[in-house]
Amino acid sequence: MMRGRRGRVLLAFAAVYVIWGSTYLAIRWALVSFPPFTLAGVRFLIAGGVLTAWALARGAAPPAAVHWRSAAIVGGLMLFGGNAAVVWATQRAPSGLVAVLVAMVPFWMALLSSVGPRRVPLRWPTMAGVAIGMAGIALLVRPGSLSSPGGVDPAAAGVLALGSLSWASGSLLARRVPLPSAPLLAIGLEMLCGGALLAIAAAAAGEAPRVRWDALDARAVAALLYLVAFGSIVAFTAYIWLLGATTPARVSTYAFVNPVVAVALGWAFAGEPVTARTASASALVVAAVAIITLAPAGGPRRAAAGASGGGAAPDAP
Repeated sequence: MMRGRRGRVLLAFAAVYVIWGSTYLAIRWALVSFPPFTLAGVRFLIAGGVLTAWALARGAAPPAAVHWRSAAIVGGLMLFGGNAAVVWATQRAPSGLVAVLVAMVPFWMALLSSVGPRRVPLRWPTMAGVAIGMAGIALLVRPGSLSSPGGVDPAAAGVLALGSLSWASGSLLARRVPLPSAPLLAIGLEMLCGGALLAIAAAAAGEAPRVRWDALDARAVAALLYLVAFGSIVAFTAYIWLLGATTPARVSTYAFVNPVVAVALGWAFAGEPVTARTASASALVVAAVAIITLAPAGGPRRAAAGASGGGAAPDAP
């Protein structure tokens, strides 16, 4: 039984590490034909609809009003606040800056989980792992890219910083608010709510005229489908499940691995060179993952799973 559970945890980590590491390239390709909020909204509305329909077809009880309210808050924080920040900033910032956003998430999650009545005390191994991981990300990013005049759009930098905080807040809140006990239904509702907010943002931003439905780029469409099937349904489901299977700090190690995967894909498919600096940064990233993953939990772990014992929906308070 323990071996089977450990295997599921490892598979979920692999999905989050590899798939989300590849979504940066997919997002950039998809932006060729789809504006940012339209891209994110379509992605999560489709994925959320699929997951919700699947859960209901399998016998899940229809969601109550309180479930929709919780899903709107969590989906708003993680998708409208977090993921949309990445998509929007990808138009205006280098990939290294996006990696900085991802690297900030573990810090916010560890800090936020250490306060409040259900706080998890910070242990030095976790903080050391976060510091080493951020050092690796800083080495991975081009030196001076955050401070050189004209090198970074200040608006993009601010959006990315706020987006990381929003994603971390939603991740932790998902463990404490009432959501359906059926994991797939809980995830589907969050995606539907987040996707609806993104669709509203797309309409408010006047993005509709920018989409040429009669002349879509084939690679952009394929990238969107990949984001729906793998980036949303597979990886997002694995991520939410992991929040209930292990500690927030350990789950957030995806933030250190994803940039390494992105660098490898850039080298393999875009001809980007792998220098001594990127190799050294990758070593620091792997070390940080090991430290945080092996660190003892700082307090009692509250399962986010429902009655099924291994889903995404958190227990009602």
